Parts: sequence; structure tokens; C-alpha cells
Amino acid sequence: MDRIIGIDLGTTFSAVAYMSDDGAKLIPNPLGDNLTPSVVAIEPGGQVLVGRAAKELQVMQPDRCVGVFKRYMGTDWTTTLDGRVFTPEKLSSLVLQSLKQDAESFFGESVNQAVITVPAYFNEHQRKATIRAGEIAGLDVQRILNEPTAAAIAYGWHSNTDEKVIVVLDLGGGTFDISVVELFEGTLEVRASSGETFLGGVDFTNTLAARVLEQHGRVFEQVETRFPKLISRLQQDCEQAKRRLSKQAEVTIRIPDNTGGLSDDSPTSVVSRDEFERWTDHILNRIELPIRRALGDAKVKREAIDELILVGGATRMPVFVRRAVELFGREPTCRLNPDEVVALGAAVQAGLFARDASVEDLVVTDVAPFTLGIEISRGMGGELQSGYFLPIINRNTTIPTSRVSRVVTIEANSTNVQVRVFQGEGRKVEDNLFLGEFAVKGIPRGPAGQEVDIRFTYDLNGVLEVEATIVASKQRITHIIAKHARGLSQADIARAVREMAALKVHPRDDAVNRYTIRRAERLYQELPLAERRLLDSLLSGFEEALELREPAAIESNREVLEGFLNQFDTEDRNEETYGDN
Repeated sequence: MDRIIGIDLGTTFSAVAYMSDDGAKLIPNPLGDNLTPSVVAIEPGGQVLVGRAAKELQVMQPDRCVGVFKRYMGTDWTTTLDGRVFTPEKLSSLVLQSLKQDAESFFGESVNQAVITVPAYFNEHQRKATIRAGEIAGLDVQRILNEPTAAAIAYGWHSNTDEKVIVVLDLGGGTFDISVVELFEGTLEVRASSGETFLGGVDFTNTLAARVLEQHGRVFEQVETRFPKLISRLQQDCEQAKRRLSKQAEVTIRIPDNTGGLSDDSPTSVVSRDEFERWTDHILNRIELPIRRALGDAKVKREAIDELILVGGATRMPVFVRRAVELFGREPTCRLNPDEVVALGAAVQAGLFARDASVEDLVVTDVAPFTLGIEISRGMGGELQSGYFLPIINRNTTIPTSRVSRVVTIEANSTNVQVRVFQGEGRKVEDNLFLGEFAVKGIPRGPAGQEVDIRFTYDLNGVLEVEATIVASKQRITHIIAKHARGLSQADIARAVREMAALKVHPRDDAVNRYTIRRAERLYQELPLAERRLLDSLLSGFEEALELREPAAIESNREVLEGFLNQFDTEDRNEETYGDN
């Protein structure tokens, strides 16, 4: 059987892993990092950058770079880079393609199958968009796996003989999820999930940036529109400040000029940990409603929780840990790296698909994140009113599942009805997400009340099959809802694959060189004149070696340049993996 990899496609950082004889292992990127920034850029020459090199370019040329696009998966959002229009799916496919190439370089063979994780609270469109991104990247997506479920799988793999109830809190770069999981006799059963798709570490960073600007009499939104380089640089500094505040009482943040430049004369703000926590308290409060909802759906009291697991780099913030302890009355478990645990769990799931002997006894179930149903009419005050929602599969039902509800015609001699499918928790369909519709034709003429059975079948990837059966004639009409994400057919996917193939993506071996150049160019803007001249000389020598295409000269010049960068660059690469997965 072909090799299957596990991928954590994160909002701000992504990772790829595989199942080895010794358990799940991460695959490093060309820079030797286990985490790859989910950032895409296009250089002036048209080359595509993915990862840390793109993140470096984002500081200096934000108009050529984009990140946090995972938040817009399954929507009509687009962005333009170097004259090309990109959807979130196409951008995500470039990240997936980069991770795929890392795996192929690691194994020395083609890798075409993957398990990809998504936030538990992703809806139908977002899940199908993720599948589509994988297809564009050349991957056969074997399973879409909820991120908290993946984390629980990773922990369950280490203790699958225990019986316990686990709560997984997952606060990453862009999303928050909670899952209630029961582990027993080699079975990992998800009891309930909930969350928010627009709540993550970037919100804490942006709030810090906005409050710092406010101290200097400026409004974040106005500055972002007029001076994007200033905001890009400030966001980078605020991200580092947020991480440092997890270890120290206060930090100093420099305010760039309108071009994004920094100097010894740049204005500063001193921010204490208490101030940061007070400024972001309203964001943290938003985790409590999903927690109450998940515990209620699982019918589990807080005191019955045996283990609390924190996932995602943003859970390293002391204020988040304190809030979690207050809510559950227990200290969290941190046996595995919160930035890496989702990818490791995806690798275990991939091992299940590959029938890896080391995981053959682990059984995993999951739940439907939202209620699924159809639009119906109801009698109100002697009149029929349309627009009401009839649930067929309730949220947090264990999947795969198949449920049926019987409806009837409301008018005499109706020969067809329109079945409109929705997802959500609203009493009326206007408050829910429309997924699709189809016609049921051939109903025998007769009085109102002709019966039609509507069956929903929901699989582990979130693919919904709707079957309508006319009771009188036994005629069946089957319709696949959102088999592919909104607006794209198989032909669209094939076209997107061709478009992505036409892009000039740097080979994996060039990634280290591109990152080194972008890092040096970013630092060049920050250094005093004397150090700037020295860096210019070193960078020029490195670029000349690249032009000569002599490996020994390239390696020699890069070593000297990297030594200089490590001496003067204040950013800690290890810290960069904090708070953004």
C-alpha cells in the first residue's frame, strides 16, 4: 500500500508527520524546522515562496505576501499577488504542496496520499475546500480529521490501555476548538465538539498592536489602510512581544515609521503582562460558550473530566492556562508539544489507513460538528409559513451515521417538492448555512399529506449524502451535497492544478538560500550604518556565489552570512513556533 502522511494544515504554521516503527514522527522542512509558516509570497521575478522565506518577505513587502488565509476556506474571498488572483484553496494547496515535497525528499519516493486536519468547527464548505486544496496539491485525501480529535489520538496512542474522559482545548493561530473524548479498551470516542473559527493567537497579537498604536494616538484600521508596511512590521514585533510576555513581566515594543523602518530613535511602548492580559480579556472570554456547549452535548460534568489537554501554541500564554485551570479545576497535561501534537495524531490516523501493525488495535470515532437538516413549512395561526429548520442529524452525533425523517406534502396533487439542505443550530433556515438543494419528482397525485422519507448519511470526511424516498412508489432520489466545495467542479479542480503547476515554485533545495536572502534583507533595514555595510558585503558575496552555481562557494558564503545574521538578529527562531499553529 502506498505511504500515507499526516498533515496539520494550520492557520499560521503547518506540519507533516508519518508513522514509524517507533510511533509518529515529524518530517523537517529544508531549514530543519518541524513547523512551516503558512505564508505564501510571490517575488518580483514571479517565483513563489512558501514558508519562512515568505514570512521574511512579508515584513518588507506585505503586498506580495499573504497568510491567515485558512480562515477564509470555503468562502468567496480572494486576494491578488503579482497580478494573479488566488483563492484560499489555491494558497492552501501551495502550502500542502511544500509539505508534500518535504515528505518526498525525506522518503526519497513519491507521496500521494494524506490525512489532513481541520478545526472541529469547520462547516461543510470549509471541509470540502480543504479536500479540494489537497487535490490541487496532488494529494489523494484519505480523511479529513478534526484537530482536537487528532490531538486526542496522539495522546491516546501513548496510553491506549487507560479508561478516561479527556477534554482537548485547541487554541491555535486562528481557531479555537474543544472536544470531549472518551478513551476505553483501545477505542477513542469523541463525545462532543464545539468552537470558533475566528478566534486564535493572531487576534491577541492584533489587539496588542492596536492598543500600542492607540497609545501613540493612531488607529489600527486607518494605519493599516495607508501604511501596510508599518502594520506588517509592528505585527511581527507584537507577535514576539506576546511570546516574551509568557516568560517575563514586561516588554518594550518599537513603533516603525510609515515605511516600516526601525531605528534607535523609533518611539517605543512598554507593555506589562498585566496590561496585555487586561487588553485581551474580552478575546479570552469567548472560549467559555463553546466549552459549555460541548460539555452539555456530551452530558459530562466538569468534575468528571480525568485529563485536560492543551493544543496549539497560543495555549502557552499563562492567562490561557490560568483560565483553563479555573474552568476545569485541574492542571493540564502537557506530555506532547502543543504545536506538533495535531500532526502526530494525523500520522497515527494515517497509520490506521495504512494498516500499520503498531496501531491496528486503535479504533477512532468522531462526531458531526453541526446539526444537518432541511427546510420545512409549519402551520402558524391557521396559515402555513415556510423557512423552518427540521434537524435530521443533530450536532455531535457519532459519525459515520445515517438518519431518516418523514415529511409530507402540504398541497393537494403535488407531484414534486424541493428539498433544501442546511447546516447550523438556528430554528429558522435563514440563520443557518445553505448547503444545496434538489427536486423530488414523480410524487403520485392525491390529497395533501403524501409521504416522503428524507435520509441523511454522513461520513467521516464530512461528505453528506441525501436520499429522498417517495413512500407510496418506493422511488428513490439520491443527491450528494457539497461533494466538492462551493463553486468548483472536477473540471475546475483540474484547471486549478494546471494553474498551480505553471507557477514558478522554488525547488526544495533552494528554500534555505531564499530564506537566508530574505532574512538578511529584512535585518538590513534594522541595522546601524556600519553593520549595514558589512551585511551588504556579505550578502553580495552570497548572491554572487549563487549566480556562479558552485555548491562549495554557496555553502561557504552562506555559513559566514548566517553567522552574522545569528549575531545581530534579535528574533529567536525557536520562539517563532510559539502561538501560531
